[in-house]
Amino acid sequence: MNPPAWLAVAAIVCFSISPTVVAPPPSNAAGEYAKHFAALSQLSVAVAQAMPADQYGFRPHPDSMDFGQLMSHIAVTNYQFCASLKNSAPPALPVPTEKNAIVRFLSDSFEYCASIISNLTEEQLKDKHNSPDGRLPGREVLLAMYIHVAHHRGQAEIYLRDKGIRPPSYRI
Repeated sequence: MNPPAWLAVAAIVCFSISPTVVAPPPSNAAGEYAKHFAALSQLSVAVAQAMPADQYGFRPHPDSMDFGQLMSHIAVTNYQFCASLKNSAPPALPVPTEKNAIVRFLSDSFEYCASIISNLTEEQLKDKHNSPDGRLPGREVLLAMYIHVAHHRGQAEIYLRDKGIRPPSYRI
């Protein structure tokens, strides 16, 4: 075996039997949540902006929310989840009916949450809070909110496709 091949085999053997290195937990968990929340926010608002104003009343099935209601539902629930992390009631919320107001409402809900998430303490992430999904530790409240947004944003993307509109590209 020539030296370069021997070194390559030795390196493979050494790295394959070395213990797994586990990364330390982030020093600022709230910062990690906030980083991912920013991507969730940007994509969700982009989906809301993609639907033409005259199609905000579109619903793919009579039992479905219309597009505007779906976007408003995400916003309302964002406020509820994030207020719960502060153990408070959500602020008074508007009931917008036209596209620009709904997009603003959705965007504002993400801004409201971002201001709370980025300042969460480790204690708030561990403590239980009353949320739309029941009494959960802060970390699970965040996870439930992220899942809720992704679920309904996915529905909204189907609404867009039903109208022949390509949804914004997924990004993280």
